[in-house]
Amino acid sequence: MNKRESRTRRAKRTRCKIRELEVTRLSVHKTPRHMYAQIISSDGAKTIACASTLDKELKKALKSTGNVDAAKEVGKLVAKRAIEAGIRTVAFDRSGYRYHGRIKALADAAREVGLEF
Repeated sequence: MNKRESRTRRAKRTRCKIRELEVTRLSVHKTPRHMYAQIISSDGAKTIACASTLDKELKKALKSTGNVDAAKEVGKLVAKRAIEAGIRTVAFDRSGYRYHGRIKALADAAREVGLEF
């Protein structure tokens, strides 16, 4: 089993548990160059809020889009948009990634703004 298969297996297990709880989830995806975050409804059919390092307002403000500082800004932006949409509590779906570095920075920044998970 390679690295990608292991990650997708962990992600599948987490998503099954979140679906069982029937809660809104904050899903995170990362590439070496960018970070993406979405608030997805409990049934998985609708994206309520999203943010990424490709957003125009973030892209101009960031020096680099693939580091911890960029992840913090994405976390703040997605949390702000979720609160504007009326979402306060979510389940954190880290997509099988380890909880450190950019993933941890995004989660901590979202909590600072007011999201609860």
